Amino acid sequence: MQRPSWLRQLTPLDGLAALIALSALAGAVWSPKLTNAVAQATGAIQPIRVSVDVRHLVAADPEGLMNAIREEGEVSLVIRNQPAGRLKLIGVEQITSRLFSVLPDGDVVQADNPNPALPVHARFLLEARGEAKSSGVVVGGTKLKIGIPIELEGRLYRVNGTVSGVQLL
Repeated sequence: MQRPSWLRQLTPLDGLAALIALSALAGAVWSPKLTNAVAQATGAIQPIRVSVDVRHLVAADPEGLMNAIREEGEVSLVIRNQPAGRLKLIGVEQITSRLFSVLPDGDVVQADNPNPALPVHARFLLEARGEAKSSGVVVGGTKLKIGIPIELEGRLYRVNGTVSGVQLL
């Protein structure tokens, strides 16, 4: 039995070129961006609100820093030393420490701590798009759960914080 004429003209170099083209096609099909696009098209990607608490933020001008963060409107998220994208900043608020005192008659009085020399504590409210799975919420290819340490980075700052809330919207 003879081979067809078009098959006689193929060389090993043609086979190698076909193999490279198939591997490039497979890489495009199984890429994370395409997987993310498919998840978004099927409705698996949902808006998520994340709150991150940053403790002991030392700044020469805390109010100026808070205003600069608000004006920027976005933060870069780093989870376990892996960039997880940019998130929309909903708000940032300064968490003031409270002083408690018990009066002689047994009443408890509370007031804001007036000491300005203390480091700043802040809560960042962020909005992300992630995938809700049975094991938790996945943002940027990483599970995001309460208590996970993350880094927030902007133009003027890079701070370490802890996830204090994750809520599906």
